[in-house]
Amino acid sequence: MPRSTIQPGVDAQRSAPDARACELVVIGGSAGSMEVLNLLLAALPASFAPAVMVVMHLPPDPPSYLVHALAHRCRLPVIEPDAGEQIMPGRVHVAPPGYHMLVEVDRTVALSTDAAVRFSRPSIDVLFESAAAVYRERLLAMLLSGANDDGVRGLQRVRALGGLTWVQAPDTATSPEMPRTAVERGAADYIYSPETMGRQLAAWPASH
Repeated sequence: MPRSTIQPGVDAQRSAPDARACELVVIGGSAGSMEVLNLLLAALPASFAPAVMVVMHLPPDPPSYLVHALAHRCRLPVIEPDAGEQIMPGRVHVAPPGYHMLVEVDRTVALSTDAAVRFSRPSIDVLFESAAAVYRERLLAMLLSGANDDGVRGLQRVRALGGLTWVQAPDTATSPEMPRTAVERGAADYIYSPETMGRQLAAWPASH
C-alpha cells in the first residue's frame, strides 16, 4: 500500500483545509524529483482549480527544456512566466533557469537574479516564503526529493502562516536528504508517497 502518514509530533487536530480554499500550489524539488514531478502533473485534471508554481534545481544556462517536457504529460497549460505576469488559476508556472521566482503582493510573478540561496537559483525557499506571505492559509507547499535542505525553511514559513505542507516520504526519494530534513525539523504536515500525493491533488474540487 502507498505510504500516507501524518508526521509524528504534528498536532493531530491540524487537518487539511477545504481544498476549494487552496488558491496556489507550490512545488519544489532537486536531485531525483523529475520523475515525481511528472507523476504529479500528469495526475492533475484539466479542471484543476488552483494555480501551480514549480521550482526545480537546474543548470543556470538556458535554454531549459523543462517546460516542454512537462507540458507533454500535463493537461494544464505549462509556461515559463515573464516578470509581472499574473499568477493564473489552472496554470503551471515553472521558474526559468538562473532566476529566483517570487510571488508579489498583487499575485504577479517576480524574477530575480539575486545571489543563490542554499547554493541554488532558483531557490525553493525564496518561492515558498514569498508565496506564504501572500496566500497564507490558501497555500499548499510540496517538497520532493533533493540532496540539500533548500525548501525546508520555506515549508516552516508556510506552516507558520497557516498554509499546508506535504513532504515526499524520504524512503521513496532518490535523494532523501531534502525531505528527511523537512521531517526532522517539523516542517511537514503530511508525509506522502508520490502516488498518494498525486491522488490527493487529483481529488481537489473542480473549478466552477
